[in-house]
Amino acid sequence: MLLCLDIGNSQIHAGVFEDDVLRCQFRKTTHPLGSSDEFGVFFSTVLRENGVDPRGIDRAAICSVVPPALYPVRAACLKYFRCEPFVLQAGVKTGLKVKYRNPHEVGADRIAGALAAVQRRPATPLIVVDCGTATTFDVVTAEADYLGGAILPGIGISVETLAGKTAKLPTVEITRPATALGRSTIESIQSGVYHGHVGAIHHLLGELTREVFGGQRPHVVGTGGFARLLEQEKLFDEIVPELVLLGLKHAERLNDEA
Repeated sequence: MLLCLDIGNSQIHAGVFEDDVLRCQFRKTTHPLGSSDEFGVFFSTVLRENGVDPRGIDRAAICSVVPPALYPVRAACLKYFRCEPFVLQAGVKTGLKVKYRNPHEVGADRIAGALAAVQRRPATPLIVVDCGTATTFDVVTAEADYLGGAILPGIGISVETLAGKTAKLPTVEITRPATALGRSTIESIQSGVYHGHVGAIHHLLGELTREVFGGQRPHVVGTGGFARLLEQEKLFDEIVPELVLLGLKHAERLNDEA
C-alpha cells in the first residue's frame, strides 16, 4: 500500500491507496512540527484506527510546501514503514510541461493537483482552484502545459488577519452567511470575507479564461479545505477534495516505473 502525504502550511493531508482505491484519509496540524518518532507513532496509530495495518505500507510519497517538515516526515517513513519515500519536487517525472519562468518556484502541491486534474480530464483545458491556507489557481492547457496561475490569501488567513491587525474586530466562524447584509460586526465580517472571496475567484476565473483560452470556458476543478464551503456558488465544475493525493499517487507511479 502507498501512503501519500501532502504537507501544507496549516495541515498535513494524508491518504492510503491500495492499488487505485483510496482506503482512508486523515489530517494532522502541521505546526508545531514534531520529531520523526512523533510523526511515526501518529501515522501508525491513526492508520490502525482507520482499519489499515501499518505493516502493509511499503511505499510512501510526499509533497511539501513546508521545508522544515520534510526531514522528520521522511525519517518517520524510513523508520516506521521501512521505505524511502518519493518526494515530488523539481526534476521528477510528472508528464506536465511546466512553463513557469522559474519551474523551481511552483509549489509541489500545485503540480500534484494539476497532474491529477489532467489524469481525470485528459486533453481538456483546465483551471484548478485550491482553497486552502492560500487560494491558488493553476492553469493547464489541453496539451498538458502548466502555464502558471494566481495566488491570493485564503479565507482563513483573511479572518485571522482582520482579528490580528485590528483593535476591535473579533475572530469569527468561517461560514456561508444567510444574507450579504451584515447586521452585526460578526455578520459583517462573515459576509465580507465569504462574498469577497467568491467575487475574487469569479473574477480571476473570468480573466484567466479570457487571457489564456480566448473566452472558451475551461473545466474548473475545486479542491482544498474550503472548497465545499463555496459549493453553492457554482464556481467549480467538480470538487475533488483528494485531488493532490491523487496527483501524488500518479507521480510516484510514474517515477517508480521510470
